Amino acid sequence: MSEAAYVAIDWGTSSFRLWLVDRAGNVLGERRSHEGMMAAGKLGFAAVLQSHLEATSAAPELPVVICGMAGARQGWVEAGYVDTPARLASILEHAVPVPGQDRDIRILPGIAQRDRKAPDVMRGEETQLLGALGVDAAGDAVVCMPGTHSKWVRANRGTVERFATFMTGELFDVVSRETILSHAVTGADEAEDIDAFRSAVIAAFEAPSFAANLLFQVRAGQLLYGGKPSSAREKISGTLIGLELAAGLAGEVPTTGITLVASGRLHRLYQLAFETVSVPVRSIGAEDAVRRGLSMAAASIWNV
Repeated sequence: MSEAAYVAIDWGTSSFRLWLVDRAGNVLGERRSHEGMMAAGKLGFAAVLQSHLEATSAAPELPVVICGMAGARQGWVEAGYVDTPARLASILEHAVPVPGQDRDIRILPGIAQRDRKAPDVMRGEETQLLGALGVDAAGDAVVCMPGTHSKWVRANRGTVERFATFMTGELFDVVSRETILSHAVTGADEAEDIDAFRSAVIAAFEAPSFAANLLFQVRAGQLLYGGKPSSAREKISGTLIGLELAAGLAGEVPTTGITLVASGRLHRLYQLAFETVSVPVRSIGAEDAVRRGLSMAAASIWNV
Protein backbone atom coordinates (compact mmCIF):
# COMPACT_ATOMS: atom_id res chain seq x y z
CA MET A 1 0.00 0.00 0.00
CA SER A 2 1.33 3.48 -0.92
CA GLU A 3 2.54 5.83 1.76
CA ALA A 4 1.72 9.52 1.76
CA ALA A 5 4.59 11.78 0.68
CA TYR A 6 3.03 15.19 1.33
CA VAL A 7 -0.19 17.05 2.02
CA ALA A 8 -1.63 19.40 -0.64
CA ILE A 9 -4.13 22.12 0.29
CA ASP A 10 -6.20 24.60 -1.69
CA TRP A 11 -7.29 27.14 0.95
CA GLY A 12 -9.75 29.65 -0.46
CA THR A 13 -11.78 32.50 0.99
CA SER A 14 -14.70 30.26 1.95
CA SER A 15 -13.50 26.74 1.21
CA PHE A 16 -10.82 24.31 2.37
CA ARG A 17 -9.68 21.26 0.36
CA LEU A 18 -6.95 18.91 1.54
CA TRP A 19 -5.42 15.90 -0.20
CA LEU A 20 -3.04 13.29 1.17
CA VAL A 21 -0.79 12.41 -1.78
CA ASP A 22 1.83 9.72 -2.48
CA ARG A 23 4.99 10.07 -4.58
CA ALA A 24 3.14 9.00 -7.74
CA GLY A 25 0.56 11.75 -7.29
CA ASN A 26 -2.22 9.41 -6.18
CA VAL A 27 -4.73 10.77 -3.67
CA LEU A 28 -4.80 8.58 -0.57
CA GLY A 29 -7.24 10.67 1.44
CA GLU A 30 -9.03 14.00 1.31
CA ARG A 31 -10.96 16.48 3.41
CA ARG A 32 -13.30 19.30 2.43
CA SER A 33 -14.94 21.98 4.53
CA HIS A 34 -16.20 25.56 4.54
CA GLU A 35 -13.33 26.61 6.83
CA GLY A 36 -11.82 29.01 4.33
CA MET A 37 -9.76 32.06 5.16
CA MET A 38 -12.69 33.89 6.74
CA ALA A 39 -13.54 31.07 9.14
CA ALA A 40 -9.94 30.03 9.78
CA GLY A 41 -9.04 33.59 10.69
CA LYS A 42 -11.41 33.29 13.67
CA LEU A 43 -10.72 29.65 14.57
CA GLY A 44 -6.96 29.78 13.97
CA PHE A 45 -5.29 28.48 10.80
CA ALA A 46 -3.04 26.06 12.66
CA ALA A 47 -5.97 24.61 14.60
CA VAL A 48 -8.09 24.12 11.48
CA LEU A 49 -5.22 22.44 9.63
CA GLN A 50 -4.36 20.18 12.55
CA SER A 51 -7.96 18.98 12.88
CA HIS A 52 -7.99 17.86 9.25
CA LEU A 53 -4.53 16.31 9.43
CA GLU A 54 -5.64 14.25 12.42
CA ALA A 55 -8.81 13.21 10.60
CA THR A 56 -6.70 11.77 7.75
CA SER A 57 -4.14 10.23 10.14
CA ALA A 58 -1.38 12.21 8.43
CA ALA A 59 2.06 11.38 9.83
CA PRO A 60 3.63 14.19 11.89
CA GLU A 61 6.63 14.47 9.57
CA LEU A 62 4.60 14.94 6.37
CA PRO A 63 5.25 18.34 4.72
CA VAL A 64 2.34 20.54 3.64
CA VAL A 65 2.09 22.74 0.55
CA ILE A 66 -0.72 25.32 0.39
CA CYS A 67 -2.08 27.64 -2.27
CA GLY A 68 -4.82 30.23 -2.10
CA MET A 69 -6.02 32.81 0.38
CA ALA A 70 -4.11 31.36 3.33
CA GLY A 71 -1.23 33.33 1.82
CA ALA A 72 -3.15 36.61 1.59
CA ARG A 73 -2.42 39.64 3.75
CA GLN A 74 -5.42 38.71 5.91
CA GLY A 75 -4.49 35.01 5.84
CA TRP A 76 -2.14 32.80 7.85
CA VAL A 77 1.21 34.06 6.54
CA GLU A 78 1.46 36.57 3.69
CA ALA A 79 3.11 34.88 0.72
CA GLY A 80 3.32 37.99 -1.43
CA TYR A 81 3.28 38.07 -5.23
CA VAL A 82 5.49 37.30 -8.19
CA ASP A 83 5.26 40.20 -10.65
CA THR A 84 4.41 39.89 -14.33
CA PRO A 85 6.01 38.93 -16.57
CA ALA A 86 6.04 35.98 -14.18
CA ARG A 87 7.70 32.67 -14.90
CA LEU A 88 5.50 29.88 -13.58
CA ALA A 89 8.67 28.26 -12.25
CA SER A 90 9.25 31.31 -10.03
CA ILE A 91 6.07 30.48 -8.11
CA LEU A 92 7.77 27.31 -6.95
CA GLU A 93 10.93 29.19 -6.03
CA HIS A 94 9.15 31.71 -3.77
CA ALA A 95 7.11 29.43 -1.53
CA VAL A 96 6.98 30.95 1.97
CA PRO A 97 7.52 28.78 5.08
CA VAL A 98 5.09 29.07 7.99
CA PRO A 99 7.14 29.74 11.13
CA GLY A 100 6.68 28.10 14.52
CA GLN A 101 5.24 24.81 13.22
CA ASP A 102 6.36 21.25 14.02
CA ARG A 103 6.16 20.23 10.36
CA ASP A 104 7.39 21.93 7.18
CA ILE A 105 4.52 24.03 5.80
CA ARG A 106 4.93 26.19 2.67
CA ILE A 107 2.49 28.64 1.10
CA LEU A 108 2.75 29.51 -2.59
CA PRO A 109 2.72 33.17 -3.71
CA GLY A 110 0.20 34.76 -6.04
CA ILE A 111 0.88 36.80 -9.18
CA ALA A 112 0.60 40.60 -9.41
CA GLN A 113 0.29 42.82 -12.47
CA ARG A 114 1.80 46.15 -11.36
CA ASP A 115 0.44 48.25 -14.21
CA ARG A 116 -1.28 51.48 -13.15
CA LYS A 117 -3.53 51.29 -16.21
CA ALA A 118 -4.49 47.66 -15.54
CA PRO A 119 -3.58 46.63 -11.97
CA ASP A 120 -4.51 43.07 -11.14
CA VAL A 121 -3.79 40.21 -8.74
CA MET A 122 -4.45 36.50 -8.51
CA ARG A 123 -4.02 34.08 -5.65
CA GLY A 124 -4.72 30.38 -6.07
CA GLU A 125 -5.24 30.56 -9.83
CA GLU A 126 -1.45 30.63 -10.37
CA THR A 127 -1.36 27.05 -9.07
CA GLN A 128 -4.12 26.05 -11.50
CA LEU A 129 -2.01 27.60 -14.25
CA LEU A 130 0.95 25.48 -13.17
CA GLY A 131 -1.18 22.37 -13.39
CA ALA A 132 -2.78 23.33 -16.69
CA LEU A 133 0.34 24.51 -18.56
CA GLY A 134 3.39 23.17 -16.70
CA VAL A 135 6.57 25.17 -16.10
CA ASP A 136 8.07 24.45 -19.54
CA ALA A 137 5.03 25.03 -21.72
CA ALA A 138 5.89 25.62 -25.37
CA GLY A 139 4.34 28.43 -27.37
CA ASP A 140 1.54 30.85 -26.53
CA ALA A 141 -1.52 30.05 -24.45
CA VAL A 142 -4.71 31.89 -23.53
CA VAL A 143 -6.26 30.48 -20.38
CA CYS A 144 -9.76 31.16 -19.08
CA MET A 145 -10.48 30.27 -15.44
CA PRO A 146 -14.16 30.98 -14.65
CA GLY A 147 -15.34 31.70 -11.15
CA THR A 148 -16.63 34.39 -8.85
CA HIS A 149 -13.74 36.43 -10.23
CA SER A 150 -12.83 34.91 -13.60
CA LYS A 151 -9.22 35.13 -14.75
CA TRP A 152 -8.00 35.42 -18.33
CA VAL A 153 -4.29 34.80 -18.73
CA ARG A 154 -1.97 35.20 -21.69
CA ALA A 155 1.17 33.12 -21.29
CA ASN A 156 4.18 32.51 -23.49
CA ARG A 157 6.65 29.67 -22.98
CA GLY A 158 5.80 29.20 -19.32
CA THR A 159 5.68 32.92 -18.51
CA VAL A 160 2.53 34.82 -17.57
CA GLU A 161 2.78 38.00 -19.63
CA ARG A 162 -0.50 39.63 -18.60
CA PHE A 163 -3.90 38.78 -17.20
CA ALA A 164 -7.29 40.29 -16.43
CA THR A 165 -9.92 39.60 -13.79
CA PHE A 166 -13.66 39.78 -14.52
CA MET A 167 -16.19 39.87 -11.68
CA THR A 168 -18.64 37.80 -13.71
CA GLY A 169 -19.74 35.39 -11.00
CA GLU A 170 -20.12 38.08 -8.38
CA LEU A 171 -22.02 40.34 -10.77
CA PHE A 172 -24.40 37.49 -11.62
CA ASP A 173 -25.12 37.01 -7.94
CA VAL A 174 -25.68 40.73 -7.30
CA VAL A 175 -27.72 41.38 -10.45
CA SER A 176 -29.99 38.37 -9.97
CA ARG A 177 -30.54 39.03 -6.25
CA GLU A 178 -30.27 42.77 -5.64
CA THR A 179 -31.73 44.46 -8.76
CA ILE A 180 -35.09 44.58 -10.50
CA LEU A 181 -34.06 41.41 -12.33
CA SER A 182 -34.57 39.50 -9.09
CA HIS A 183 -38.31 39.53 -9.97
CA ALA A 184 -37.54 37.87 -13.30
CA VAL A 185 -35.69 34.91 -11.75
CA THR A 186 -37.88 34.34 -8.68
CA GLY A 187 -38.97 30.71 -8.60
CA ALA A 188 -36.42 29.53 -11.18
CA ASP A 189 -35.96 25.76 -11.23
CA GLU A 190 -32.90 23.77 -12.30
CA ALA A 191 -33.96 23.55 -15.95
CA GLU A 192 -31.41 24.98 -18.38
CA ASP A 193 -32.67 26.97 -21.38
CA ILE A 194 -29.78 26.50 -23.78
CA ASP A 195 -31.35 28.58 -26.55
CA ALA A 196 -31.88 31.54 -24.21
CA PHE A 197 -28.30 31.26 -22.99
CA ARG A 198 -26.84 31.06 -26.50
CA SER A 199 -28.82 34.03 -27.82
CA ALA A 200 -27.77 36.14 -24.83
CA VAL A 201 -24.10 35.20 -25.30
CA ILE A 202 -24.23 36.24 -28.96
CA ALA A 203 -26.02 39.52 -28.26
CA ALA A 204 -23.51 40.56 -25.58
CA PHE A 205 -20.49 39.30 -27.51
CA GLU A 206 -21.48 41.29 -30.61
CA ALA A 207 -22.57 44.48 -28.80
CA PRO A 208 -20.85 44.67 -25.40
CA SER A 209 -21.44 48.44 -25.16
CA PHE A 210 -25.17 47.65 -24.81
CA ALA A 211 -24.58 45.58 -21.64
CA ALA A 212 -26.88 47.59 -19.36
CA ASN A 213 -29.62 47.61 -21.99
CA LEU A 214 -29.33 43.89 -22.69
CA LEU A 215 -29.75 43.14 -19.00
CA PHE A 216 -32.90 45.27 -18.73
CA GLN A 217 -34.31 43.51 -21.79
CA VAL A 218 -34.44 40.34 -19.70
CA ARG A 219 -37.10 41.93 -17.49
CA ALA A 220 -38.88 43.83 -20.26
CA GLY A 221 -39.10 40.77 -22.49
CA GLN A 222 -40.57 38.68 -19.70
CA LEU A 223 -43.20 41.33 -18.90
CA LEU A 224 -44.24 41.77 -22.52
CA TYR A 225 -43.93 38.26 -23.90
CA GLY A 226 -43.79 35.96 -20.88
CA GLY A 227 -41.15 33.36 -20.17
CA LYS A 228 -39.95 31.12 -17.39
CA PRO A 229 -37.78 32.37 -14.52
CA SER A 230 -35.16 29.76 -15.45
CA SER A 231 -34.96 31.25 -18.95
CA ALA A 232 -34.44 34.72 -17.45
CA ARG A 233 -31.63 33.33 -15.31
CA GLU A 234 -29.94 31.83 -18.37
CA LYS A 235 -30.26 35.14 -20.24
CA ILE A 236 -28.57 37.01 -17.39
CA SER A 237 -25.83 34.40 -17.24
CA GLY A 238 -25.37 34.38 -21.02
CA THR A 239 -25.21 38.18 -21.15
CA LEU A 240 -22.52 38.42 -18.47
CA ILE A 241 -20.46 35.57 -19.90
CA GLY A 242 -20.81 37.01 -23.42
CA LEU A 243 -19.44 40.32 -22.12
CA GLU A 244 -16.53 38.50 -20.51
CA LEU A 245 -15.70 36.64 -23.73
CA ALA A 246 -15.86 39.87 -25.75
CA ALA A 247 -13.32 41.52 -23.44
CA GLY A 248 -11.18 38.43 -22.88
CA LEU A 249 -10.78 37.71 -26.58
CA ALA A 250 -10.65 41.43 -27.51
CA GLY A 251 -11.52 40.62 -31.11
CA GLU A 252 -8.63 38.18 -31.42
CA VAL A 253 -9.24 34.43 -31.46
CA PRO A 254 -5.94 32.62 -30.77
CA THR A 255 -5.02 29.99 -33.35
CA THR A 256 -4.38 27.51 -30.54
CA GLY A 257 -7.81 28.12 -29.04
CA ILE A 258 -8.55 28.62 -25.35
CA THR A 259 -7.46 26.51 -22.41
CA LEU A 260 -10.51 26.34 -20.16
CA VAL A 261 -9.87 25.47 -16.50
CA ALA A 262 -13.27 24.79 -14.96
CA SER A 263 -15.53 22.15 -13.45
CA GLY A 264 -19.23 21.41 -13.07
CA ARG A 265 -21.85 23.92 -14.20
CA LEU A 266 -19.26 26.59 -14.95
CA HIS A 267 -17.48 24.22 -17.31
CA ARG A 268 -20.72 23.44 -19.14
CA LEU A 269 -21.69 27.11 -19.46
CA TYR A 270 -18.31 28.37 -20.65
CA GLN A 271 -17.82 25.42 -23.00
CA LEU A 272 -21.21 26.20 -24.53
CA ALA A 273 -20.40 29.93 -24.71
CA PHE A 274 -17.11 29.32 -26.54
CA GLU A 275 -18.83 26.93 -28.95
CA THR A 276 -21.51 29.57 -29.58
CA VAL A 277 -18.91 32.12 -30.72
CA SER A 278 -16.90 29.44 -32.61
CA VAL A 279 -13.80 29.43 -30.42
CA PRO A 280 -12.03 26.05 -30.00
CA VAL A 281 -11.43 24.94 -26.42
CA ARG A 282 -9.12 22.54 -24.60
CA SER A 283 -10.49 21.74 -21.14
CA ILE A 284 -8.99 20.65 -17.85
CA GLY A 285 -10.88 20.26 -14.57
CA ALA A 286 -10.18 23.01 -12.05
CA GLU A 287 -9.55 20.55 -9.23
CA ASP A 288 -7.26 18.40 -11.38
CA ALA A 289 -5.30 21.50 -12.34
CA VAL A 290 -4.78 22.75 -8.78
CA ARG A 291 -3.71 19.29 -7.57
CA ARG A 292 -1.21 19.00 -10.41
CA GLY A 293 0.15 22.44 -9.58
CA LEU A 294 0.52 21.56 -5.90
CA SER A 295 2.25 18.30 -6.88
CA MET A 296 4.76 20.26 -8.98
CA ALA A 297 5.40 22.51 -6.01
CA ALA A 298 5.96 19.55 -3.67
CA ALA A 299 8.35 17.95 -6.15
CA SER A 300 10.28 21.19 -6.50
CA ILE A 301 10.48 21.93 -2.76
CA TRP A 302 11.01 18.46 -1.27
CA ASN A 303 11.88 16.29 -4.26
CA VAL A 304 8.93 13.99 -3.56
